[in-house]
Amino acid sequence: MALTVLGAAPALAAGYRYWSFWDGTNGSWTYATQGASQVRPKDGSVQGFRFGVGQDAADDSVKPRAGADFGAVCSGTAAVEGRKRVALVIDFGVPADGPSGETPPRDTPRTACAVVAPDATAADALAEVAKPLRYNSAALLCAISGYPKQGCGDQVAPAEPKPSAAASTSASAASSSADGSGGGPSVGLLAGIAAVIALAAAAFWQSRPRAR
Repeated sequence: MALTVLGAAPALAAGYRYWSFWDGTNGSWTYATQGASQVRPKDGSVQGFRFGVGQDAADDSVKPRAGADFGAVCSGTAAVEGRKRVALVIDFGVPADGPSGETPPRDTPRTACAVVAPDATAADALAEVAKPLRYNSAALLCAISGYPKQGCGDQVAPAEPKPSAAASTSASAASSSADGSGGGPSVGLLAGIAAVIALAAAAFWQSRPRAR
């Protein structure tokens, strides 16, 4: 039984540590299908960036932790003729997701209203408010405002899960049964039962009428 429980456990999937890019609409986030350097947001758009560890590109665990609300971000920034306003939500993630020895520069997401040229990309808007940015040779965004200082899309080994209480109990019972020290019948108890059976059998044979 213990082997069956352990064998049925799902395989652990590796994750990746990266900056994800999101499109905001009506307060919610959708994973962007294009990179920030390709998307040219319209005036009034909301773009989100989140640093974290996820198992796939659109993992919900790496969504920005603030709402996609243009008004909340840009209401205090006046519109400028010939320019567009893009609301940005930049979430540096949680300490547990950061590279070893590095801590997110802030605990809560940062918001900023970028005022950029009409043809500016989301990457241009980000560079307007959150330098320095770091990219790798494949144009993958590696760092925003200098975080993190190293690494880019690194694979993260999955943590070994602790065995469940049921699995631990099954394993313990199996082990105890093997050495006679657990909740099952002990060697001494089995020997006692055998002795009682033997005495009962002897009494039975003595009580039988003897043949004449």
